Amino acid sequence: QAILAIALLAAFADGAQDDREREEIRRIAESLAGESGSAQLSALYQDVLLKRVDIAQAAAALTDAAHKQLAYEMAVCVCDADGAASPAEQAFLGKLREVLQLDAGKAAQVVREADAVAAAPLTPNQATAASSMSDAEMDKYILNHAIVNGAIELLPQSLATMAIIPLQMKLVYRIGQSYGYEMDRGHIKEFLATAGVGLTSQYVEQVGRKLLGGLLGAVAGGLGRGLGSVATGAAFSFATTYALGQLARRYYAGGRQMNTALLQQTYQSLLGEAKQLQGQFGSQIRQRAQSLDATQVMNMVKS
Repeated sequence: QAILAIALLAAFADGAQDDREREEIRRIAESLAGESGSAQLSALYQDVLLKRVDIAQAAAALTDAAHKQLAYEMAVCVCDADGAASPAEQAFLGKLREVLQLDAGKAAQVVREADAVAAAPLTPNQATAASSMSDAEMDKYILNHAIVNGAIELLPQSLATMAIIPLQMKLVYRIGQSYGYEMDRGHIKEFLATAGVGLTSQYVEQVGRKLLGGLLGAVAGGLGRGLGSVATGAAFSFATTYALGQLARRYYAGGRQMNTALLQQTYQSLLGEAKQLQGQFGSQIRQRAQSLDATQVMNMVKS
């Protein structure tokens, strides 16, 4: 609960989240509370939003060094979910490091790694013209991204989870490029936001599911992993990635003619289909996770 409180505080650190993003984060907090059965967790979002809890109070509950490091890593990743941290977010992270009494060098390394992921180019060479893909190739491309992102969710490292959003952006970039559109990061962020996919809220949900899935046990060696919740997190990342890929395919194939309402409706419909489809690929997701580590994931983002 303390680590999730810090993640929520990080989500609101720059004060720039719009009403839609705030509502999505509220929905996520309530959903996670329902899965955990925790009445306290259910009230946590309101406590953070109304400033009834602050960094010092949340940090005071953390006494284990591994848990403090994990809380800081997750806060850094939340701040960088929609791009490199803003000045307000940097100030928040600086205060959090001091309150948690973390080593300045190790904390700076976490920030550098997260910033590198957030700033990774959409392609290694922006000048390289990509050829169009056939329908079969695009189906395979989207499915492969969904499987990889589902597998990443099974890894314990918080920085690995941060790679999911950049890989989704790369997926949208490549699909748009295949249909002849010039793409950039700003356009893709706008496309995701219009479809109703919040970058910060998506990462907050990933953080929450990792915590419910027993990440603390994986870090500290004492609690074990809640496999049911971990599997739910993998299914979530598979489904959102698959739905985004198929949405981008329809959007760019149709000449970018979908309005906001149709984009959102289509995404929700595709998300429902993707959640049903995920069960067919659960074993492939688990097998892919066994061959992945954090270094490989970071290389995927950068290459």
